[in-house]
Amino acid sequence: MFWLMEGMCFLPTFLVIWSSCSFIVSYIISLFEHHVPPVFPYISDTGTHTPESGIFSIMIVISAFLGVATMYTRYKFVEKLNEATHTVNPRLNHITFYVGLIGCMGMCVVASFQETVITSVHDIGALIAFLFGVIYILLQSIVSYMSVPHGSSLPLCRVRMVISIISVVAVFPMIICAIYVNHSDPHWESYKEVLINNTIAGIIKMCFRH
Repeated sequence: MFWLMEGMCFLPTFLVIWSSCSFIVSYIISLFEHHVPPVFPYISDTGTHTPESGIFSIMIVISAFLGVATMYTRYKFVEKLNEATHTVNPRLNHITFYVGLIGCMGMCVVASFQETVITSVHDIGALIAFLFGVIYILLQSIVSYMSVPHGSSLPLCRVRMVISIISVVAVFPMIICAIYVNHSDPHWESYKEVLINNTIAGIIKMCFRH
């Protein structure tokens, strides 16, 4: 029906695979180099030391650009759909796309500034990536509901809304736990916060990819 359906559908799938590999590869390397504990290390710690830091940075930046490409594809799809149906507010479509871009810029900041080098900049980038990523998920859920039945099915909209709610609920305890965690040296007294933070961060990352 649309140009999106004729070759660009691989982007979301490739984004999920690549971004997952970026964390898994850096974790495996840092584990073999004895740079992180084997159980639930802080994600950014897996990209702090060499050689995994370079691989982590490159793969996260590529993930960010893949995210931009995926979001632009979604933006053009909704724009093209709206020409025929006029169901989605064009301004909402624009805002959603720009929010996603800001989230991807936060990912680039995380990849460019290791937490042990410039911690404040790294943390700001992570905060931007997570917050704007959650907002993007929520806005896309609203766009999906507005495009029913032409651009989305009702069951799919409900799935997206559930994912959005999970992301919104999860982001606040993640931020709170991150405040109390010393990322570079997570001792046992803060291990509970580390475990909660990493679990919630993983949930939000998976929601963002969907």
